[in-house]
Amino acid sequence: MTEVAVDLTKRPSWTSDQDVRWCPGCGDYGILAAMQFMHAELAEDPATLVKPEDTVFVSGIGCAARFPYYMDTYGMHTIHGRSPAIATGLALARPDLNVWVVGGDGDMLSIGGNHLIHALRRNVNLTILLFNNQIYGLTKGQYSPTSEVGKVTKSTPAGSIDPPFNPISLAVGARATFVARTHDLDRKHMIDVFKQAHAHKGASLVEIYQNCNVFNDGAFDAITKRAARDEMMINLVDGEPIRFGAENDKGVVITNGRAEVVKVDDVGVDALVVHRNDADPSVSFALAELANDRQSPTPFGVFRAVDAPEYTEAMDSQLAAAQANGPGDLHDLLTSGATWTV
Repeated sequence: MTEVAVDLTKRPSWTSDQDVRWCPGCGDYGILAAMQFMHAELAEDPATLVKPEDTVFVSGIGCAARFPYYMDTYGMHTIHGRSPAIATGLALARPDLNVWVVGGDGDMLSIGGNHLIHALRRNVNLTILLFNNQIYGLTKGQYSPTSEVGKVTKSTPAGSIDPPFNPISLAVGARATFVARTHDLDRKHMIDVFKQAHAHKGASLVEIYQNCNVFNDGAFDAITKRAARDEMMINLVDGEPIRFGAENDKGVVITNGRAEVVKVDDVGVDALVVHRNDADPSVSFALAELANDRQSPTPFGVFRAVDAPEYTEAMDSQLAAAQANGPGDLHDLLTSGATWTV
């Protein structure tokens, strides 16, 4: 039998033989392409090369959760909201694998919210992609945990009264060690952010603004459409003052813990926040809270990236210490501490 040579530097080597089944025009297509191209780019350098057999995509339930079918890697389509928990078990059992978690805003932040925050706080070595279209797509258009107040849907005919979650604020509050945001209309930006998240050791969360053209079309047009980007997208660059605008005339300051957009001429360049990926979490949180609607300038890029002990390594250290003390006694373990007879 002759083996067929596989060129991992080409997108087809990361593309499965399954027909992609999302609605025509869905933003998920762009995210999938970016992920496939990103893996092909990683394969161009032996230092970053990953192989399909060492890569796993774990998903929950929802439109985004079909992702594992379309990557020519290992994959697990699990249950609603539980993908971070299942991926945690996989990462602990097989720390040699590259484990990605994929889910939507409903999957990750509603029934799966508890699993998400604990995977982040534990700093398990996972790369989590949160597709945020601010709606339930698979179940046909109910409001989600990120839908804006007043959102009229099939489940909120009089308008939502729930204040929405900000996924970036939530992740920073859980002390995630890597937090970033990108969007489905800029492949280059997605690839860059995905690479940084993948390279990070520990839990990475990437929020992706993703358009649902059937149930929430144009949700982010005022921010991510090409004509709006200069004035509405704030590009976070480590070590540089936070400036934006077509004329680079706007910037961000933080006063009393609150981030604000200002005109550079009014305050001077020295007053602007110099972005640091390893800044205090309160700074990252302030930047996350800068945009409180879909018509305000919104930060993109890496909000936070810090080194911290990774969960699997800490667990392995405990196991090694226990094994160094010799075999244990199950009877002694079961009868240790407080016992009683009924």
